Amino acid sequence: MLTTLCSFSHKYGANPAYVLAGGGNTSCKDENHLYIKGSGTALATITPEGFVKMERAKLDTMLTKSYPENEDEREAAVLADLMAARATGEENKRPSVETLLHNLFPQKYVLHVHPAKVNGVTCAKAGEDIVRDVFRDAVWVESTRPGYTLAMLCKNKLDAYSAEKGKSASVLFLQNHGIFFAADSEEELDEVVLNIINKLTDMMSSRPDLGFREYDADKVTEIAPVLRMLYGEGQPCVVKFTSNNEVSKYAQSEEAFAPLMESFTPDHIVYCKAHPLFITDASVDGIKAAFAGYTAKYGTKPKVVFVEKLGMFAIGDTKKAAKTVTEVWLDALMIATYSENFGGPNPMTPELIDFIVNWEVESYRSKVAAGGKNTRRLEGKIAIVTGSAQGFGKGIAESMAKEGAYVVIADMNADGAKATADELCEAYGEGTAISVSANVSDEDSVKDMINATVAAYGGLDVFVNNAGIVRAGSLEEMTKSNFELVASVNYTAYFLCAKYASAVMKSQRAVCPDYLADIIEINSKSGLEGSNKNFAYAGSKFGGIGLSASFALELAPYGIKVNAICPGNFLNGPLWSDPEKGLFVQYLNAGKVPGAKTVDDVRRFYESKVPLNRGCEVKDVARAIMYVIEQEYETGQAIPVTGGQVMLH
Repeated sequence: MLTTLCSFSHKYGANPAYVLAGGGNTSCKDENHLYIKGSGTALATITPEGFVKMERAKLDTMLTKSYPENEDEREAAVLADLMAARATGEENKRPSVETLLHNLFPQKYVLHVHPAKVNGVTCAKAGEDIVRDVFRDAVWVESTRPGYTLAMLCKNKLDAYSAEKGKSASVLFLQNHGIFFAADSEEELDEVVLNIINKLTDMMSSRPDLGFREYDADKVTEIAPVLRMLYGEGQPCVVKFTSNNEVSKYAQSEEAFAPLMESFTPDHIVYCKAHPLFITDASVDGIKAAFAGYTAKYGTKPKVVFVEKLGMFAIGDTKKAAKTVTEVWLDALMIATYSENFGGPNPMTPELIDFIVNWEVESYRSKVAAGGKNTRRLEGKIAIVTGSAQGFGKGIAESMAKEGAYVVIADMNADGAKATADELCEAYGEGTAISVSANVSDEDSVKDMINATVAAYGGLDVFVNNAGIVRAGSLEEMTKSNFELVASVNYTAYFLCAKYASAVMKSQRAVCPDYLADIIEINSKSGLEGSNKNFAYAGSKFGGIGLSASFALELAPYGIKVNAICPGNFLNGPLWSDPEKGLFVQYLNAGKVPGAKTVDDVRRFYESKVPLNRGCEVKDVARAIMYVIEQEYETGQAIPVTGGQVMLH
């Protein structure tokens, strides 16, 4: 029985057409017990241990028991009895709030989901008429307060249906709250579900269009950091931007947006708050005023912000939370459009919305949805690491992700960047990283890189300028094209990246005067001392330190710290060890190491120059990066990470 329960739970739970933000619930029952999904578990991945075993006799007693007339007292008593109905050994689990509803059905298996197509009917003005006329074997339950009140209303409706039809209902439409399906086998359940969905689909001419729509990326980059700081007040949070044809349809004007001002279902309140914010004046002052007005009116901050003629911003404490807000609100848009087929949208009443906002059960669900805070060193910081598809940059990105940062893998090697981002997401959680194809020596590419970062995460806290190139050679050997290539990537690109990265950081500082950000150049020990027959590289790195010190002076008033980290001898990385283009090969061919006959001779020569007798590792540079970020009183510095080979004086 539990095997079948898990089977259809996974099937419907993994299908976004049926389940919203991992929600929905399922159950199975025998004569004595009901097994119901526990709160905080996801249908798509639930195991038998994720269900709560309940005593059916105790649940039946709750339906005939007299509870206090006072609503708060009644709900508290009902919750206590629900917890007391758990079987022995289940005391650490919390059953779904809809447990009583599941027990009302005599069928063995019950599925409660929230398909947007179904809610297009349950949240429509003509919804009840449609169900009565088209789905004559289904039961319609009007919108009411959740919990015990809803359970008793459903009981009365189901009892009336059984008395009239001489059989038990297998479909229950809940106004503004989804649908229940009941059956005695998984195959029968699938048939019941498919029949309802197919009939609804055939009745719909107005359908959502989620196709991508072009948008003003520069405008998004101006707005998102402001929203991020207003919501987080300087603490890490994520703002995710979405533009598609459906979003654009409702973003055209306040009038077009009006159907979305009130919540359609309790789930929209749990994940997105009760109301969105629509902004017509997208200037910084306009955003601040609108945000403050919303907070004063509702006593909370908005999680969904639409900007007129631009698109939708979803806000959460984490990337996962912002993604959930996005998914839930796209569901609201689809419901609004589907409802046009059935008389137009009919959201919950203000009185019901207010009840759900303050209901203990939904407050509990909100806490579960939000998750706990973490305390890793870079928790929630948004970082770009250029040249991070491989080698040193990849190692830096991995170290930052491990410490809780969201990392943008920016590299000309688009396939490698995506592979690295995928690895980080698999290791540290969905949303940890994204990849961006970027040529840091091209201004438009740099601008696109920053815009992509802000659209995905809402801002920028740390920019690591790691991308670099080496072309060794003597004066006689060096060509003008190679010299200019090195300067373009190692020097000019740093200027371009700092220019566009600092613009986002300034926007954040303008909202939160105490906010600090970091621009970190991965320089080299060659930026601290000359490098024989490697002047193009050393010169660009000397210049990079000059840029860092100068940027530090200019950006200090904006709370942007700028420092250079100068590693020496990353001997195991591809910069040195690549068999065709690595420095070992280049230095051997250039005759830079007297008497060296092999690559191993060159390696031993450089290891012997380090007092600590080894090359630099990624962990050494990662620790320096952590220091720079955490140190609030350091800027304009060139920090050696050379094993003592180069020391500052």
